[in-house]
Amino acid sequence: MTTNAKRYLATAAVVLIAVLAVILKYWGYVTNPWTRDGQVRANVVQIAPRVSGPIVELPIRDNQFVEAGDLLFQIDRRTFEVALGQAKAQLDDTLYTYQAEDQRIVAAQAAVQAARSAVSQAAASIKEAESGLAKDKAELERQKEMLPRKATSQRAFQQAESAFQVSQQQRRTAVAATRQAEANLRQAEANLAEARANLGALGEENAKIRAARAAVEQAELNLEFSSVRAPVDGYVTNLLLRVGSQMVANQPQLALVDVNSFWIDGFFKESYIGDIAAGDRAVVTLMSYPDEPLEGYVDSINWGIAQQDGSTGFQLLPTVSPTFQWIRLAQRVPVRIRISEVPEGVALRVGTTCSVLVKTGTSDQADPDSVAPAPKALQ
Repeated sequence: MTTNAKRYLATAAVVLIAVLAVILKYWGYVTNPWTRDGQVRANVVQIAPRVSGPIVELPIRDNQFVEAGDLLFQIDRRTFEVALGQAKAQLDDTLYTYQAEDQRIVAAQAAVQAARSAVSQAAASIKEAESGLAKDKAELERQKEMLPRKATSQRAFQQAESAFQVSQQQRRTAVAATRQAEANLRQAEANLAEARANLGALGEENAKIRAARAAVEQAELNLEFSSVRAPVDGYVTNLLLRVGSQMVANQPQLALVDVNSFWIDGFFKESYIGDIAAGDRAVVTLMSYPDEPLEGYVDSINWGIAQQDGSTGFQLLPTVSPTFQWIRLAQRVPVRIRISEVPEGVALRVGTTCSVLVKTGTSDQADPDSVAPAPKALQ
């Protein structure tokens, strides 16, 4: 065999090996499920203020990267500072009123004690009056028995009779004083009950104090809410706000793309879903970066898609799309791809398209090989 023949043979062998390698590589892409219907997704946080008011500070610009806690925009604080001052003043007034009501209870308790003492004294006066009445009555009876026998004088009898009448009057006075003391006691107890009802629970459990403190906390929160900050690291998108724009509470005003939440949705034909399993390796080729493949793995497979045929249409009748009997179109089912690593220089953008290839049966591979971009025909 000549030297030239050997060279041609060697060259042909190298070319054949290269062609076989390309065919095997291409066959690997063809035999594994793939789709060009892929889309970059991420969590988009809708930023809505908790309070209303005009913007007085806007330190961000459109498409700017912000970190969690950075100020997005500042709503005019003055209204909320005034509201906080009023709430604090109301709290002070409530505390003063509580102290005054507490002193009223102390005074009412003292009045009840005094009334009870007066009742006790009146009861003692009745006993003393009854004792004197019994003594004077006995003396009068004795004088009555002695007067017919001339054993006593008419003057002594009259004195005994007068003393008895005085004792009766003293008893009636003591009874009236007791009734008045009991009435005073009932009034004092009613005043004490009213004072306790007006005061409510004691200390920090008092409803009025709790309501006043809650109003202060709400005012402090509103003042804090006037500074709207980024909840996550991300990119400000579609910023249309300006200084002076009127913010309305709980109305979304701008979008923030969470930079740590990117994933890929690959829409595969339903005929491919049976071969795909969670954990299978995936190769993502972005249309914007065709030579920078992304490594990933199947995170999950969607459990349903919206039904078109049979949905309510005009006049509440079901909507049914016409189909060809000899053509059966496969539905597309979303497969969620978790990105393992984003190459340096590749910027993921929500909504951009990509090709996704899933290498079935690779969920158990501990050390995956490096990935290559999908062939141009599959991109």
